Amino acid sequence: MSRPVSIVIPAYNEAESIGGVVENFRAVLRDHEHEILVVDDGSRDDTKSRAEAAGARVIRHHANRGYGASLKTGIRAAKHEWIALADADGQHQADDLLRLLAALDEGYDTVIGARDPHSFQYALRMPGKVFLQWFAGYLVAEKPRDVNSGFRVFRKEDALRYFPILPNGFSFTTTLTLGMLKDAYEVGWIPIQTQARQGRPSNVSLRDGFQTILLIIRIAMLFNPLKVFVPVSGFLFGIGFCYAVWNLFREWNIPDGAETMMTAGILIFVFGMLADQVASIRRGG
Repeated sequence: MSRPVSIVIPAYNEAESIGGVVENFRAVLRDHEHEILVVDDGSRDDTKSRAEAAGARVIRHHANRGYGASLKTGIRAAKHEWIALADADGQHQADDLLRLLAALDEGYDTVIGARDPHSFQYALRMPGKVFLQWFAGYLVAEKPRDVNSGFRVFRKEDALRYFPILPNGFSFTTTLTLGMLKDAYEVGWIPIQTQARQGRPSNVSLRDGFQTILLIIRIAMLFNPLKVFVPVSGFLFGIGFCYAVWNLFREWNIPDGAETMMTAGILIFVFGMLADQVASIRRGG
Protein backbone atom coordinates (compact mmCIF):
# COMPACT_ATOMS: atom_id res chain seq x y z
CA MET A 1 0.00 0.00 0.00
CA SER A 2 1.48 3.34 -1.06
CA ARG A 3 1.28 6.07 1.55
CA PRO A 4 2.21 9.68 0.77
CA VAL A 5 4.95 10.59 3.22
CA SER A 6 6.65 13.76 4.46
CA ILE A 7 10.32 13.22 5.36
CA VAL A 8 11.42 15.63 8.08
CA ILE A 9 15.17 16.12 8.39
CA PRO A 10 16.54 18.44 11.11
CA ALA A 11 19.90 19.92 10.15
CA TYR A 12 22.46 22.07 11.93
CA ASN A 13 25.70 22.88 10.06
CA GLU A 14 25.35 19.82 7.82
CA ALA A 15 26.35 21.43 4.50
CA GLU A 16 28.76 18.61 3.66
CA SER A 17 26.13 15.89 3.85
CA ILE A 18 22.65 17.34 3.43
CA GLY A 19 22.67 17.51 -0.36
CA GLY A 20 23.51 13.83 -0.73
CA VAL A 21 20.97 12.83 1.93
CA VAL A 22 18.15 14.68 0.14
CA GLU A 23 19.16 13.29 -3.26
CA ASN A 24 19.24 9.72 -1.91
CA PHE A 25 15.74 9.96 -0.47
CA ARG A 26 14.42 11.55 -3.65
CA ALA A 27 15.88 8.73 -5.73
CA VAL A 28 14.47 6.00 -3.51
CA LEU A 29 11.00 7.58 -3.41
CA ARG A 30 10.85 8.64 -7.07
CA ASP A 31 7.75 6.45 -7.63
CA HIS A 32 6.21 7.32 -4.26
CA GLU A 33 4.29 10.51 -3.45
CA HIS A 34 6.43 12.42 -0.96
CA GLU A 35 7.98 15.67 0.16
CA ILE A 36 11.35 16.24 1.77
CA LEU A 37 11.32 18.94 4.41
CA VAL A 38 14.65 20.09 5.83
CA VAL A 39 14.55 22.24 8.98
CA ASP A 40 17.72 24.33 9.07
CA ASP A 41 18.22 24.97 12.78
CA GLY A 42 20.15 28.25 12.55
CA SER A 43 23.11 26.82 10.63
CA ARG A 44 26.14 29.04 10.03
CA ASP A 45 27.15 27.25 6.82
CA ASP A 46 25.49 26.50 3.45
CA THR A 47 23.06 23.88 4.76
CA LYS A 48 19.99 25.78 3.55
CA SER A 49 21.20 26.47 0.01
CA ARG A 50 22.53 22.95 -0.53
CA ALA A 51 19.31 21.37 0.72
CA GLU A 52 17.27 23.55 -1.60
CA ALA A 53 19.57 22.80 -4.53
CA ALA A 54 19.04 19.09 -3.94
CA GLY A 55 15.26 19.54 -4.11
CA ALA A 56 14.12 19.86 -0.49
CA ARG A 57 11.69 22.34 0.95
CA VAL A 58 13.59 24.23 3.64
CA ILE A 59 12.31 25.95 6.77
CA ARG A 60 14.93 27.96 8.60
CA HIS A 61 15.19 28.82 12.29
CA HIS A 62 16.91 32.17 12.83
CA ALA A 63 18.65 30.76 15.91
CA ASN A 64 19.67 27.27 16.99
CA ARG A 65 16.68 25.90 18.93
CA GLY A 66 17.48 22.23 19.26
CA TYR A 67 16.83 18.85 17.66
CA GLY A 68 13.35 18.43 19.13
CA ALA A 69 12.31 21.98 18.25
CA SER A 70 13.37 21.36 14.64
CA LEU A 71 11.30 18.19 14.49
CA LYS A 72 8.27 20.02 15.87
CA THR A 73 8.63 22.71 13.20
CA GLY A 74 8.88 20.12 10.45
CA ILE A 75 6.02 17.98 11.69
CA ARG A 76 3.70 21.00 11.95
CA ALA A 77 4.60 22.08 8.41
CA ALA A 78 4.35 18.61 6.83
CA LYS A 79 1.51 18.25 4.32
CA HIS A 80 1.09 14.46 4.41
CA GLU A 81 -0.55 12.24 7.04
CA TRP A 82 2.52 10.03 7.45
CA ILE A 83 5.78 11.48 8.73
CA ALA A 84 9.24 9.95 8.42
CA LEU A 85 12.18 11.23 10.46
CA ALA A 86 15.78 10.92 9.32
CA ASP A 87 19.13 12.45 10.22
CA ALA A 88 20.98 14.95 8.05
CA ASP A 89 24.44 13.44 8.53
CA GLY A 90 24.06 10.45 6.20
CA GLN A 91 23.93 7.76 8.89
CA HIS A 92 20.56 6.44 7.71
CA GLN A 93 20.28 4.55 4.44
CA ALA A 94 17.45 5.80 2.25
CA ASP A 95 16.55 2.29 1.04
CA ASP A 96 15.56 1.33 4.58
CA LEU A 97 12.70 3.83 4.49
CA LEU A 98 10.86 1.62 2.02
CA ARG A 99 11.09 -1.24 4.51
CA LEU A 100 9.68 0.95 7.29
CA LEU A 101 6.79 2.08 5.09
CA ALA A 102 6.05 -1.49 3.99
CA ALA A 103 5.91 -2.64 7.62
CA LEU A 104 2.99 -0.27 8.23
CA ASP A 105 0.84 -2.70 6.23
CA GLU A 106 1.11 -5.10 9.17
CA GLY A 107 -1.05 -2.76 11.26
CA TYR A 108 1.58 -0.83 13.20
CA ASP A 109 0.92 2.74 14.32
CA THR A 110 4.61 3.56 14.11
CA VAL A 111 7.64 1.71 12.76
CA ILE A 112 11.10 2.44 14.14
CA GLY A 113 14.47 1.57 12.62
CA ALA A 114 16.34 -0.40 15.30
CA ARG A 115 20.12 -0.21 14.87
CA ASP A 116 21.74 -3.64 14.77
CA PRO A 117 24.99 -4.44 16.66
CA HIS A 118 27.08 -3.81 13.54
CA SER A 119 25.82 -0.25 13.13
CA PHE A 120 28.18 2.67 13.61
CA GLN A 121 27.82 4.14 17.10
CA TYR A 122 30.15 6.18 19.29
CA ALA A 123 31.71 3.90 21.91
CA LEU A 124 31.65 6.56 24.63
CA ARG A 125 27.87 6.87 24.27
CA MET A 126 27.17 3.15 24.45
CA PRO A 127 27.03 2.72 28.28
CA GLY A 128 24.43 5.48 28.58
CA LYS A 129 22.39 4.09 25.69
CA VAL A 130 22.46 0.56 27.10
CA PHE A 131 21.26 1.77 30.51
CA LEU A 132 18.64 4.02 28.91
CA GLN A 133 17.36 1.06 26.89
CA TRP A 134 17.08 -1.10 30.01
CA PHE A 135 15.48 1.65 32.08
CA ALA A 136 12.94 2.44 29.35
CA GLY A 137 11.91 -1.21 29.27
CA TYR A 138 11.58 -1.22 33.05
CA LEU A 139 9.26 1.81 32.95
CA VAL A 140 6.91 0.56 30.25
CA ALA A 141 7.08 -3.19 31.02
CA GLU A 142 8.18 -3.95 27.46
CA LYS A 143 11.53 -4.35 25.77
CA PRO A 144 11.99 -1.57 23.21
CA ARG A 145 14.73 -2.42 20.75
CA ASP A 146 16.05 1.09 20.05
CA VAL A 147 14.15 3.65 22.09
CA ASN A 148 16.04 6.75 20.84
CA SER A 149 16.39 5.89 17.16
CA GLY A 150 15.94 8.95 14.95
CA PHE A 151 14.74 6.93 11.94
CA ARG A 152 11.02 6.17 12.11
CA VAL A 153 7.57 6.58 10.52
CA PHE A 154 4.33 7.63 12.28
CA ARG A 155 1.10 9.53 11.77
CA LYS A 156 1.25 13.30 12.08
CA GLU A 157 -1.82 13.43 14.34
CA ASP A 158 -0.29 10.92 16.76
CA ALA A 159 2.85 13.00 17.17
CA LEU A 160 0.89 16.25 17.60
CA ARG A 161 -0.93 14.69 20.53
CA TYR A 162 2.36 14.43 22.44
CA PHE A 163 3.72 17.89 21.60
CA PRO A 164 2.93 19.33 25.07
CA ILE A 165 5.34 16.85 26.69
CA LEU A 166 7.94 16.48 23.93
CA PRO A 167 11.19 18.35 24.68
CA ASN A 168 13.05 20.66 22.32
CA GLY A 169 16.32 18.79 22.85
CA PHE A 170 17.79 15.47 21.77
CA SER A 171 15.38 13.39 23.90
CA PHE A 172 12.42 14.11 21.59
CA THR A 173 12.46 10.65 19.99
CA THR A 174 12.91 8.78 23.27
CA THR A 175 9.97 10.60 24.86
CA LEU A 176 7.76 9.99 21.82
CA THR A 177 8.62 6.27 21.80
CA LEU A 178 7.85 5.84 25.50
CA GLY A 179 4.64 7.84 25.20
CA MET A 180 3.34 5.62 22.42
CA LEU A 181 4.39 2.41 24.20
CA LYS A 182 2.79 3.59 27.44
CA ASP A 183 -0.47 4.38 25.61
CA ALA A 184 -0.55 0.95 23.94
CA TYR A 185 0.14 2.03 20.36
CA GLU A 186 1.32 -0.76 18.08
CA VAL A 187 5.06 -0.17 17.68
CA GLY A 188 7.03 -2.10 15.07
CA TRP A 189 10.82 -2.48 14.95
CA ILE A 190 12.76 -3.01 11.73
CA PRO A 191 16.49 -3.80 11.98
CA ILE A 192 18.68 -1.27 10.20
CA GLN A 193 22.41 -0.64 9.94
CA THR A 194 23.69 2.91 10.27
CA GLN A 195 26.88 4.28 8.77
CA ALA A 196 29.53 6.68 10.06
CA ARG A 197 28.33 10.26 9.85
CA GLN A 198 29.47 12.44 6.97
CA GLY A 199 31.01 15.89 7.33
CA ARG A 200 32.21 17.33 10.62
CA PRO A 201 32.79 14.84 13.45
CA SER A 202 30.30 14.70 16.28
CA ASN A 203 31.67 15.79 19.63
CA VAL A 204 31.23 13.24 22.41
CA SER A 205 31.78 14.70 25.86
CA LEU A 206 30.82 14.46 29.51
CA ARG A 207 27.95 16.78 28.64
CA ASP A 208 26.34 13.93 26.66
CA GLY A 209 26.52 11.71 29.75
CA PHE A 210 24.98 14.43 31.93
CA GLN A 211 22.18 14.92 29.38
CA THR A 212 21.52 11.18 29.39
CA ILE A 213 21.22 11.17 33.19
CA LEU A 214 18.78 14.10 33.04
CA LEU A 215 16.82 12.29 30.34
CA ILE A 216 16.54 9.15 32.47
CA ILE A 217 15.27 11.19 35.43
CA ARG A 218 12.85 13.09 33.20
CA ILE A 219 11.27 10.04 31.58
CA ALA A 220 10.95 8.35 34.95
CA MET A 221 9.04 11.32 36.37
CA LEU A 222 6.92 11.65 33.26
CA PHE A 223 5.93 8.06 32.49
CA ASN A 224 6.05 5.95 35.65
CA PRO A 225 7.23 7.74 38.82
CA LEU A 226 6.02 4.93 41.08
CA LYS A 227 8.49 2.51 39.48
CA VAL A 228 11.25 4.70 40.91
CA PHE A 229 9.73 6.00 44.13
CA VAL A 230 8.26 2.72 45.40
CA PRO A 231 11.53 0.69 45.35
CA VAL A 232 13.44 3.55 47.02
CA SER A 233 10.66 4.00 49.56
CA GLY A 234 10.50 0.28 50.29
CA PHE A 235 14.26 0.00 50.63
CA LEU A 236 14.53 2.85 53.15
CA PHE A 237 11.49 1.76 55.14
CA GLY A 238 12.67 -1.86 55.17
CA ILE A 239 16.19 -0.98 56.35
CA GLY A 240 14.76 1.32 59.03
CA PHE A 241 12.26 -1.31 60.19
CA CYS A 242 14.89 -4.07 60.42
CA TYR A 243 17.23 -1.72 62.29
CA ALA A 244 14.43 -0.82 64.71
CA VAL A 245 13.50 -4.47 65.37
CA TRP A 246 17.15 -5.48 65.82
CA ASN A 247 17.83 -2.64 68.26
CA LEU A 248 14.53 -3.27 70.08
CA PHE A 249 15.62 -6.80 70.99
CA ARG A 250 19.13 -5.66 71.93
CA GLU A 251 18.46 -2.49 73.93
CA TRP A 252 14.66 -2.31 74.11
CA ASN A 253 14.46 1.03 72.29
CA ILE A 254 14.06 2.30 68.73
CA PRO A 255 17.01 4.47 67.64
CA ASP A 256 16.51 7.83 65.94
CA GLY A 257 18.22 6.56 62.79
CA ALA A 258 15.61 3.85 62.33
CA GLU A 259 12.75 6.32 62.80
CA THR A 260 14.36 8.69 60.30
CA MET A 261 14.71 6.00 57.62
CA MET A 262 11.16 4.74 58.07
CA THR A 263 9.78 8.28 57.97
CA ALA A 264 11.82 9.01 54.84
CA GLY A 265 10.44 5.86 53.22
CA ILE A 266 6.87 6.92 53.95
CA LEU A 267 7.45 10.48 52.68
CA ILE A 268 9.08 9.26 49.47
CA PHE A 269 6.09 6.97 48.85
CA VAL A 270 3.70 9.92 49.31
CA PHE A 271 5.79 12.08 46.96
CA GLY A 272 5.71 9.21 44.46
CA MET A 273 1.92 9.10 44.56
CA LEU A 274 1.75 12.85 43.98
CA ALA A 275 4.28 12.64 41.13
CA ASP A 276 2.27 9.85 39.52
CA GLN A 277 -0.89 11.96 39.59
CA VAL A 278 0.92 14.96 38.08
CA ALA A 279 2.46 12.75 35.38
CA SER A 280 -0.95 11.30 34.55
CA ILE A 281 -2.42 14.78 34.16
CA ARG A 282 0.50 15.93 31.97
CA ARG A 283 0.09 12.90 29.69
CA GLY A 284 -3.63 13.63 29.40
CA GLY A 285 -4.93 10.76 31.45
